[in-house]
Amino acid sequence: MDWGPGGEWPWPIPTLHEGFSRPRFQEVWMTKLPEAVRGRVETRLSVYCEERIPDRVRHQVRLTYRIRGSSVTLIEQRPALMDPDNWVDIMVAQFRLREEDSRWVLYWADRNSRWHGYDDLEPSTGLDDLLEEVDRDPTGIFWG
Repeated sequence: MDWGPGGEWPWPIPTLHEGFSRPRFQEVWMTKLPEAVRGRVETRLSVYCEERIPDRVRHQVRLTYRIRGSSVTLIEQRPALMDPDNWVDIMVAQFRLREEDSRWVLYWADRNSRWHGYDDLEPSTGLDDLLEEVDRDPTGIFWG
């Protein structure tokens, strides 16, 4: 590819123009869960996932979670339609721990697996409040 004279990028780099502004408030997330918090989260979610799915249907559906940085993602897994030996992940909810106030914030995934803040619940100091809201699912966006 011809990068232009001197090897620079051939097109102008977009910059902010008048009328564009940066967000006024940007939430700051922890880069990593503190070990004590991570331990509590793993213990709580292991119990939650175990209790949520009855033994008799675990060959058809599983519930698990993943921790990445300060985000914890709740995931439903089901066998793939054309390949039942391969399990497919369905994102249910995400819990993020804010650094400024150590509160958990609830997120939901759209059909493209993009996360959006859940507006019907205030951030909470406890993960249980968010799990209760996911269980209630008054809007139908977590479990369908």
